[in-house]
Amino acid sequence: MQPQIIVPDTGYHNKDLTETISRLKKEGSYTDLSCVLLIPAFGTVPTKVIASWWNSYFPPNQTAHKIFAVGMEVGEAFSQSIKMILDHPQLGKCKYLITVEHDNIGPPDGFVRLLQQMHQHPEFDCIGGLYFTKGYGGQPQIWGDAKDPILNYRPQTPDPNGGLVECNGTGMGYNAWRMDMFRDDRLRQPWFKTTASSTEGCQTQDLYFWSDAKKHGHRCAIDCSIKVGHYDHEGKFGTADFTW
Repeated sequence: MQPQIIVPDTGYHNKDLTETISRLKKEGSYTDLSCVLLIPAFGTVPTKVIASWWNSYFPPNQTAHKIFAVGMEVGEAFSQSIKMILDHPQLGKCKYLITVEHDNIGPPDGFVRLLQQMHQHPEFDCIGGLYFTKGYGGQPQIWGDAKDPILNYRPQTPDPNGGLVECNGTGMGYNAWRMDMFRDDRLRQPWFKTTASSTEGCQTQDLYFWSDAKKHGHRCAIDCSIKVGHYDHEGKFGTADFTW
């Protein structure tokens, strides 16, 4: 400590209340940021992934429930769990849903930043972190050029400055969703479904959902400042114990 004469100090944040209030309004921590964290898992989650979750935090004094769906096909896990959450007298009151998959590694402040973005951008019903498909030719899970009038799911280029990129569909490994979105009676059910047939085509559960949600005006985006790893424990796409 430097030699000094002690005088009253009202504190850093009190010196410029206008700036402090502006920051607080941007963060949205004074609003309802209650959430349910939903994690579908096949029974086990790699230690490196769990470690990242344990080091993650949520907005102060906000409700944050954690729910696992074990041993279920991923589309069924999401659809059945969300229905249970909506029907639950306590969980259904939460404003947001956060989905995290068993192989996604996010930054410690990732959940807080996702919720802040949802607060700042009411035009979006879902905002996700940036991660890539596994493998050396990995593609950003920013599915579809939202500016193209013809619906498409071409992977879009991330914003190198870390901004939001609107798209037509997202992965589900690190997303925040508005809970009320799933109360839209126009959406088909089940919401999420993995398809592989001549009638329904081949779709993963995430784009199956967005192919319907987009028809009803729901919008999504990826926050390219929230960088998320895609962990390959077994080495199915290259080296084992590697994060893409």
